[in-house]
Amino acid sequence: MTQNAIDASRIDSALARELVATQFPHWADLPLRPIERGGNDHRMFRLGDDLLVRLPAAPGYVPQVAKEQQWLPRLAPLLPLPVPEVRGVGAPSDEFPAPWSVYRWLAGEPAATARLDDPVALARDLADFLVALRQVPVAADAPQPGLHSAFRGGSLEHWDDEMGDILHRVHGRERDIAAGIWRDALDATFLGPDVWFHGDVSVNNLLLTDGRLSGVIDFGCSAVGDPACDTVMRWTLFRGRAREEFHRRLDLDEATWARGRGWALWKGLIMITNEPPGQAEFARRVLDELIAGV
Repeated sequence: MTQNAIDASRIDSALARELVATQFPHWADLPLRPIERGGNDHRMFRLGDDLLVRLPAAPGYVPQVAKEQQWLPRLAPLLPLPVPEVRGVGAPSDEFPAPWSVYRWLAGEPAATARLDDPVALARDLADFLVALRQVPVAADAPQPGLHSAFRGGSLEHWDDEMGDILHRVHGRERDIAAGIWRDALDATFLGPDVWFHGDVSVNNLLLTDGRLSGVIDFGCSAVGDPACDTVMRWTLFRGRAREEFHRRLDLDEATWARGRGWALWKGLIMITNEPPGQAEFARRVLDELIAGV
């Protein structure tokens, strides 16, 4: 079998349990249950109280597995909050034709569903985490932007053709403003230096405990390059004082914020026609924030 043979519909509790029993028999007796917030890129299962099984859901996500296994142990000691800790490296097999991972379970509730009593504190803690990530020394073999990062951290020009196709999803004055945001983002050239970025900063990947940020997960889109993609929470979540705090503490130049607006616009236009409950409404709010801020 090849990685191209990954069938997301077959990734269920029975498969995960079989993989654990075969490759990690010392964990075979632990209870296993699916996690609904597993996301599109990977399927996740809680194993016992302290472990998490994570399997790529399509061939395009397979390179993320080895990247996380290699780099998370090197990043973790340099970051101010817990990140996923690799506890087991799963190998491709006849049962599942791709590498996979077992992580230590990180406590906390995703910000997507958690009660957020102090958004200013969250903005401060998240900005401080992203600044610390940017300050991690870049090794010569650090991953560069590419397919594994959904080309995040690279030039927005990669998505210029697609943007031309999706701009029609808004109309009239909105389309003119959106086109201007995109042109400004393309013109704000990234001049370096390359730094570490997370690549998928979203409410699904931020864990809260007692209302405070307690962990950051899913480094599948991480790499070294342009950190502009990590600014999108300015428009997707924060308002008022929280937005001001996030902007101030990230301490980035205006060109980076311009590219960040481009990333937020691209994602919003993609999601505006999505069918899962809430996604189109979320995208509409993001686009309203971007357009109102011009």
